[in-house]
Amino acid sequence: MRATAANIEDLTTRARIRDAAIEVFGEQGFGAGVRTIATAAGVSPGLVNHHFGSKDGLREECDTHVLNVIRVSKSEFLTEPSASSLFEQLAEIEEYAPVFAYMVRSFQTGGALAVSLFEHMVANTAQYLADGVAAGTLRRSRDPDARARYLTLLSIGTMLLHLQLQPDTDGPVDHRRALRALTDDVMFPGIELFTEGMLADSTLLDALVARRAEHTTTNEETTG
Repeated sequence: MRATAANIEDLTTRARIRDAAIEVFGEQGFGAGVRTIATAAGVSPGLVNHHFGSKDGLREECDTHVLNVIRVSKSEFLTEPSASSLFEQLAEIEEYAPVFAYMVRSFQTGGALAVSLFEHMVANTAQYLADGVAAGTLRRSRDPDARARYLTLLSIGTMLLHLQLQPDTDGPVDHRRALRALTDDVMFPGIELFTEGMLADSTLLDALVARRAEHTTTNEETTG
């Protein structure tokens, strides 16, 4: 279908509302109303409901967009890693502050929507790790799903705890500054650990692999 000027404007308005909602939810929490989001986007409350049906529909759209931003960024970096792309992302890390704030707020709020966001993040992580394996830039895992879940937990846990440990301030959290501080703290040790590993030998891993194999055999005999 050929796009008309009106259709393009409609899509642009929808994206503007979504981006405004991500910022408002991240800064004020999910109790923020449609009117507040509409004001931030420069539209009427009726137009928000026209595009998304309800605030729940808007939040679902925000979740989808946040997940896509993370997936695309991670996939591009892991399938074609380079020093230039690393330094480019580091230089522009503050641009991800709204996404960072939104994720923090989601997991601090908890509930079914946070669980859903987490599970979608795990699925996305599994996909971009698989892309990296296929591209030859990542090692294969004995349990790709478990690795994806572990890395997602590690990322979210680090993010939440780091923010919680920031000095108290009277004003709102500066998520741009917090994201920069987090990146400065974890980037080097993280890249070193993921590149070179940490344990000097494979004794513990070998023991766990053998134990998992025994459990698998036992379960097969029990159900067979």
